[in-house]
Amino acid sequence: MDDLTELREWEAGNLQLTPQARAAARARLLGAIDHETRQSTRSRLSRRLALRGAFVGAAAAAVAGIAVAVTRDGDNEGTPNLTMLSAAQILQKAADASRADRSRLPIPRDDQYFYTRTYIARTPRKGGRTRTWTDESWMSVDGSKPSRRQEYGKVHHDPPLSKHEVRWPPTVYAKLKKLPTDPDKLLETLRHGQKSTPQTDRDAFFDACLLMQGPRVMPPGLQAAAFGALAGIPRVRVDRDEVDILGRRGIGVSYPGIDFTFLFDRDTYVYLGMRLKGSTVKLVHGDWQETNPYFETKGLQQIAVVDRIGQRP
Repeated sequence: MDDLTELREWEAGNLQLTPQARAAARARLLGAIDHETRQSTRSRLSRRLALRGAFVGAAAAAVAGIAVAVTRDGDNEGTPNLTMLSAAQILQKAADASRADRSRLPIPRDDQYFYTRTYIARTPRKGGRTRTWTDESWMSVDGSKPSRRQEYGKVHHDPPLSKHEVRWPPTVYAKLKKLPTDPDKLLETLRHGQKSTPQTDRDAFFDACLLMQGPRVMPPGLQAAAFGALAGIPRVRVDRDEVDILGRRGIGVSYPGIDFTFLFDRDTYVYLGMRLKGSTVKLVHGDWQETNPYFETKGLQQIAVVDRIGQRP
C-alpha cells in the first residue's frame, strides 16, 4: 500500500481534516518522502512511523484550537498514542468528571456556613519572585447572616444583601441553587436570553468566569452545567498547557480577549481552578496606568460545612 493511500485511510478512520489541513499534511508528507529518498543512511525510526509522524505534525499545525500529545506505549515501543482534543471536548470531559465526582459535602442547613481554603500564586510576567496566599473564608449558606471573606490575606466582613440588592452572578449558595443545571438553559441564562453573537458569547464566557470564582460553593450539578454551557460557546480555545496549579499539570481553556482561563487536570480533566492575566494599576503623573503585569493561578484546596465563623473542619 502506498503512503498517500494509507494517509487517506488513516484520516477516514481517525480524524476528519479541513481542506487546508489536508493540503498541509500532504505537502509535509511529500517533503518527508523526498527527504528520505535523499538520505544515505537509514533513520532509527521505521519509514512508516516517520511518515505518519510527518503527517501528524502537519495536521496538528493546520487544525486550530487542538491540543496534541504524543506518547509511547510501554508494551508497544515505537507505536504513537495520539490524543487530539478541542476545547469543547475538554470542557465536556470536565463536565463528566464533575458529575462523576459529585459533592462530598453534606446538605447544609440555611443557618450554616461554607468554609473554604483557597491557594493563590502570583508570578510577575517579566520575572521576579512569586507571591502566594492561602485565604480562608466563611460564607453564609442562605446569605441571611454576615460572611467573612479573605482575599489576598486581607479580611472582608460582608453584610447580608438587602431586599433590593441583586448580585450577578450570585455568590450565595441559596441563590446559586436556583440557576439551571441544564447546560443549554444555563448558557441561555449567561447570554441573558440573547442570541449567539461574538459579543454575547464573550459576555457569557466572562460571566461564567465570575460564576466560578471563589470563594463560593457550587450546588450539585451546577459546575458540570457551567462546563457544558462553555462547550457550547463558539471560539472557545485551548489556551495553555503545562500550567502547574496545586502541584498538578493543568491544561487551560479560554476565550479570545478574556484574561481568565479555566484550568483542568491533564489526565482526569478535573477542574483545578483559574488562571488570570492581570496587572496592577497606579496613578502616574495624573493618569492611571497598568504596571507590573503578572500571571495568577487560584485553586480551591478545601471545602467544608461548619456552624459558625472561625470554625475549621
